[in-house]
Amino acid sequence: MEDQLELNPNSLNGLTESNAPPNSLKEVDDDDDAPVLSSHALAALKEFLSEQQSHRSAAEEGETAAAVGESEVSLVSEDWRLSQFWYNAETAKTVAEEVLKVCNGSVDSRVACIACPTLYAYLKNMDPNVPLQLLEYDKRFEQYGSDYTFYDYNHPVELPSELKHSFKIVVADPPYLSKECLEKVAETISVLIQPGESYLLLLTGEVQRERAAEILGLHPCGFRPQHSSKLGNEFRLFTNYDPGTRLGGWER
Repeated sequence: MEDQLELNPNSLNGLTESNAPPNSLKEVDDDDDAPVLSSHALAALKEFLSEQQSHRSAAEEGETAAAVGESEVSLVSEDWRLSQFWYNAETAKTVAEEVLKVCNGSVDSRVACIACPTLYAYLKNMDPNVPLQLLEYDKRFEQYGSDYTFYDYNHPVELPSELKHSFKIVVADPPYLSKECLEKVAETISVLIQPGESYLLLLTGEVQRERAAEILGLHPCGFRPQHSSKLGNEFRLFTNYDPGTRLGGWER
């Protein structure tokens, strides 16, 4: 990525159309040769830099809030470089409700959230007693303490021994819509999921439909997940169990 010149809009407070700072654009020997900005260009430049500063300040705060009933769930800001796109409130709440349903109130029903921090945050908000583990590449989520495990899908089985074969429910949202990524996340799922009765939910693009069936034996549900940032790719929810009338049911 090319380096970009960052300008502080506050440095333009004393700038007028006739007093651009010397040496700012080129070396000058004569004040008469100093660059001059028109009042229109100067106003536009100030407005642009002010907007840039506002966006940068918002990003530095790094938190957004999504309403859940009367409470709020706080999330760090999306980092598109890490292919992060948070679910909207309806999607996060719907999937969280489904997870809690299959947990059936059991404290032994451990839940693994692979690359879906939005779901983790909503589950924690809706039922703090559910045992959760977030597996995520972004180390900003270390703020969740022992509930967080660093995860790189390129190394799918490099996981702490205490996590292996210990989750009744696994929810995964692979960061990329490629066969390679799905295959590696599937390896991780096989390491996490407990023997016997278990539940798997996969959120990914429609383009992965056949691969989800082939690699993980999953079926698509009628429910269509949505994101806060509108994405061009249609997203789907797949499960390894029949949810009945929940989640829009299985598509037959």
